[in-house]
Amino acid sequence: MIDYYYFSEMPYPETPELDQYPSIRLTYPNKYFNPEKGAQLYKRYLDEYVYAETAGFDGLMVNEHHNTPTCLHLSANISATALIARTKACKILLLGNVIALWDNPVRLAEEVAMMDLISGGRLISGFVRGIGIEQFSMNIDPGLNRERYQESHDLIIKTWTEPGPFRWEGKHFQFRYVNPWVFPLQKPHPPIWIPGIGSAESIRWAARHRYPYVSFLAPMDMAEQWFDIYRETARETGYTATPENLGYMTGLFVADTEADARKSFEHYLWRTQTSLKGPIHYYMPVGMTTRGTASILTEGSGPKKHKPVFQMSIDDLQEAGGFVVGTPKQVTQRIKEIIKRLGIGHMIFEAQYGGLPHDLTMRSIELMGKEVLPVLRKELA
Repeated sequence: MIDYYYFSEMPYPETPELDQYPSIRLTYPNKYFNPEKGAQLYKRYLDEYVYAETAGFDGLMVNEHHNTPTCLHLSANISATALIARTKACKILLLGNVIALWDNPVRLAEEVAMMDLISGGRLISGFVRGIGIEQFSMNIDPGLNRERYQESHDLIIKTWTEPGPFRWEGKHFQFRYVNPWVFPLQKPHPPIWIPGIGSAESIRWAARHRYPYVSFLAPMDMAEQWFDIYRETARETGYTATPENLGYMTGLFVADTEADARKSFEHYLWRTQTSLKGPIHYYMPVGMTTRGTASILTEGSGPKKHKPVFQMSIDDLQEAGGFVVGTPKQVTQRIKEIIKRLGIGHMIFEAQYGGLPHDLTMRSIELMGKEVLPVLRKELA
């Protein structure tokens, strides 16, 4: 059974004088932020999320970025809590918490446990390494990212699964008393998913822990390579990876006509071009990523060498799988092709992006719920 998730980075797309700065991320001045506009956008985006549950999506995904107008999810946990309070049955997918940035992983374990309890066990707890921008914005050495990430993970898992009080004396974290009062409702703990944009080490780490790995906005040929790494590592670890272990995120827009579908193009190009452009060390600083890592931000390799995502046209993106757009019939067919080709069990749709207006977003969600998801569930059951 395949599950389908709605996602928006909740962007703040009004960014004047952008050409004066190297990137929209990290150093674009916050003087351009308007609190009244920000309040309006939060209300709008949360309404769209809630409507996605009503329309029939299985879950809602939230993420987290810092120092950028591209993402108003400044805390995945706050976004998730707002959605837990306004939804009834759908999964809430944290994809996720940048655990290497937390100086107190025990506090994070408490917060996730609390959300799982309040939601009635609807939480999926994704752990992400983040990108260089997050490291710089929190003033943390990127070279320490992976070891902080792994130690934080181990401490969180122990906090969720072993009674306290116990002591933790690690390289990066030291606690005399680990003894939070609450445990998650789900046992042994909420499901853990790992997203990525190309780190082979992260793919293998996820596979060794049997955590589902989700490819973000990658061309399908690149995602296939990553999933092959996962499957190979799974075999070495002693199990066979199934579609339940693999997920894929793509942009999505559903329209009544092909002419209406074209109304989304400029907004999606804002997402892939304006949003992602910038010095490569903002994203993949020395010490954080292994040299030679294939990423959506670098040129692909192999027989179908492709441009970095931020250099792709709409046609490039549609062919690669990074954007699914069209009428309900066209979108249904394309999603089926992606699922069958990649062998995945989870599809995440970034179904609002850039300056895509509220009315077009709501209509796309409506068409997805009425005309696309029912067919997918029937034909791919």
